[in-house]
Amino acid sequence: MIMKLAGAAVAALVLFAGPAHAAPVKGQPRLTNNAIYKKPALKKVSCKAVKGTTKASTEKYVKKVVSCLNTAWKGAIDGFQPVKVHFKQDKQACASGNDIAGSYAEICTQAVDVRLADDWIRAKSDAMAFAALLDAWNGVVQGMTGIGSAFRSMPNDRTGEDMAEQTHRYFLQGDCFAGVSARALGRKITDFKQVIAGLEPPEYSYLKHNGKLANRVYWMKKGYQSGRPGACNTWTAPAAKVA
Repeated sequence: MIMKLAGAAVAALVLFAGPAHAAPVKGQPRLTNNAIYKKPALKKVSCKAVKGTTKASTEKYVKKVVSCLNTAWKGAIDGFQPVKVHFKQDKQACASGNDIAGSYAEICTQAVDVRLADDWIRAKSDAMAFAALLDAWNGVVQGMTGIGSAFRSMPNDRTGEDMAEQTHRYFLQGDCFAGVSARALGRKITDFKQVIAGLEPPEYSYLKHNGKLANRVYWMKKGYQSGRPGACNTWTAPAAKVA
């Protein structure tokens, strides 16, 4: 099962207490030495996704981007299974249970769930929709590679600074994978902060799962410039790079 951690899902980890786990992470090979890190740079995919300003054209755009992401990552993830898009009407997010006022995309079990509202549909730019789809796809990568389940099962006291740092490592890795995805799809990025601003809906801004903005930019840029999943091993990075 693929499931992106967000909102209440991450907060709930506090309930599972165990021995404290020092950082950088050790003794967790699915996090620190995952097979995905040994894969070469993703091959570039010609992804001619064009978003109009109607619901139909936006749905077509979303399906095309997800199709391109399937193509880009299928050779990098062992046992890869293509992911479909599921359009939904309700505001409640699958991963967090939060109500999202506008459009959003998230990984839910084995599909990318997308709710379309006027903010994406009427926008002439696809910037927000594209960023959100990248973020949802991070859940696919971390889910299919076992990174997500390894993170959830880590022996960790899940309190205070310890919990915060390990959570940063997980979500900063997502930022890095988003950079890898964007490069593979031929997306030109000059303003990484703008992309980061669109990754998640504003309802999640209070969570601060990813840590400092400077580190978010660092990891996304690192993934984007290299194009290799191996550039995204946040689990062995110094604490300062995941603060």
